[in-house]
Amino acid sequence: MSPYRALLKTKAYLGGKWVEAASGDHFPVVDPARQATVAEVANCGAVDAERAVEAGQAAFQTWSRTTAEHRAMVLQQWHDRLLEHQDSLAALITLEMGKPLAEARGEVAYAASFLRWFAEEARRVYGEIIPASSNDKRLFVLKQPVGVTAAITPWNFPVAMIARKVAPALAAGCSMIVKPAEDTPLSALAMAHLFEGLDAPAGVFNVVPTQDPKEVGKVLTTHSAIRKISFTGSTATGKKLMKQASDSVKRVSLELGGNAPFIVFADADMKAAAEGAMVSKYRNGGQTCVCTNRIFLESGSEQAFLDEFLPLVKQLKVGPGMEEGNQVGPLINEDACKKVETLVGDAVRQGAEVVHGGGRHELGGTYFQPSVLRNANPSMRISQEEIFGPVSVLSTFKSEGEVIQLANDTPYGLAAYFYSRDTARVWRVAEQLEYGMVGVNTGLVSTAQAPFGGVKESGIGREGSHHGIDEYLEIKYVCLGGLEP
Repeated sequence: MSPYRALLKTKAYLGGKWVEAASGDHFPVVDPARQATVAEVANCGAVDAERAVEAGQAAFQTWSRTTAEHRAMVLQQWHDRLLEHQDSLAALITLEMGKPLAEARGEVAYAASFLRWFAEEARRVYGEIIPASSNDKRLFVLKQPVGVTAAITPWNFPVAMIARKVAPALAAGCSMIVKPAEDTPLSALAMAHLFEGLDAPAGVFNVVPTQDPKEVGKVLTTHSAIRKISFTGSTATGKKLMKQASDSVKRVSLELGGNAPFIVFADADMKAAAEGAMVSKYRNGGQTCVCTNRIFLESGSEQAFLDEFLPLVKQLKVGPGMEEGNQVGPLINEDACKKVETLVGDAVRQGAEVVHGGGRHELGGTYFQPSVLRNANPSMRISQEEIFGPVSVLSTFKSEGEVIQLANDTPYGLAAYFYSRDTARVWRVAEQLEYGMVGVNTGLVSTAQAPFGGVKESGIGREGSHHGIDEYLEIKYVCLGGLEP
């Protein structure tokens, strides 16, 4: 039996039960490596989303009153189950979204780390005592769960993005409804399967798969019972969801698009910079929100960087994620592949030079060659838009001030990276980059104990760290009077 079969669920998970969509409809989940249907999943609609909200409301009444110790225990047990089934869950991730198995295993471990972190943070939701201005009063602050919450998650990290949102919600005492991406519902349903049987009220965690994200998303963003929405995805979609949520003044967390600069100063360790760029650019085939989008090389250092970088790119092994050893899998679908083709074509027409790759891979389908372009300029679409594919875009700069301006010349502000061995420069550049996260001499920044999120049009709020649980807590001030003897 295939390793993922025990985790394969095709019905919605509502109120602690596996149910078909009210319409009885289903939609196919396609393996991007083989372009073959993996399973037919319940195609939920507005009625099913309403049922999920009702289940979440009922569960919240109980879950919000459980002790922090109990909520911590449930999250820790869920963490343990994820790691116990790491290989099977990784296989399912690879099957429906295409990333290499090694990366999928890493995603499961990363997801589990958020369950563990917030199991610990559940015990650390502290209030405050405020000195009063008169002796007959006592002032204090309580932190309480916001209520029923909802998460709309992307396809590129179908397990990790759920864990990063659900863990703090449950830790705070909230219930949660997840609408997974239509390309990758199986991972979300497997998460629900691994949650089953834990000592939590039915309905505290619900999964609503759908091929019509607008219909279900509208319920989740407009229903008066939902008090908080968390979304990871494109900036355009995030803006729409924010508008829909505004009528009921919901709290929102948005982790949106990025256009990450990767700056290499002439004094950098070129070997380390090349390795960092590889990790940041080609991980998940370039399909990450914090992925390097623009590589800036200080004048005079371009060849030294290319000498280290190009051999690494050329060694990348492309192929189905299920085959051990492959490092770059297919892009998620044909539309994604066409977008990358279009961006590369536009750049070449405007003068960019293809150093390596530049088109679809000989494997066909949605495989794209790991590629390197140089002589890019800021007017090219490839410099302005998220590539979301395995294409590196190189350009040069002459001064620190110039590259900071180039790096910040975008409406996005999620992640940025730079390499330098000059300590004073490290402080100056890190402070001036208009990004929520900055990696200095590293291409990996995300970890459960650090705040993840962006500025400008890259989002609102933070996930992970002790700040992450605050997104699911209300602050209540209590003034106790009449205490004068």
